Amino acid sequence: MPSDEPNDRFVGFDAPILAPADATVVAAHDGEPDHTARRSPLTVLPYLLTQGSRLRRGLDALVGNHLILALADSGPYILLAHLRRGSVQVDVGDLVQTGQTIGACGNSGNSTQPHLHVQVMDTLDLLRTRGLPMEYRDYLEWPRGAKASRHVDQGVPGHRARVQPAA
Repeated sequence: MPSDEPNDRFVGFDAPILAPADATVVAAHDGEPDHTARRSPLTVLPYLLTQGSRLRRGLDALVGNHLILALADSGPYILLAHLRRGSVQVDVGDLVQTGQTIGACGNSGNSTQPHLHVQVMDTLDLLRTRGLPMEYRDYLEWPRGAKASRHVDQGVPGHRARVQPAA
């Protein structure tokens, strides 16, 4: 396995990120670099050694390029993290609509491969927030150990269940 890999080898890299709900943008950060991808334990070690310098630069450097959306005036909030550098398309105060393109999948911050970190949370304080359950619509779910899927119109997937869009 190569020591590192270009991000464009990953199907998600630069894929559009869509607003998951109608919301207000309450935080937006862009400008963190995208790292090359690292999958093997030997290539992750040198990356881990850079965590201290990233931490000294603050939470934005760890979270990477990100958006926080408010579903109501006092939350809950949705964090969308590790966006591609230069891809954030909205500003604080903007109202976004479900399905609107708001950024692109990247590999910024505390990330070893391109992916989107999505987290519903109860506060804007990233050091104290608690994660909240995230409800999805129209998906297929394979509960842990199940051989067949079931269609779910709206709900929270079970612990360790596999899911995919129904359509």
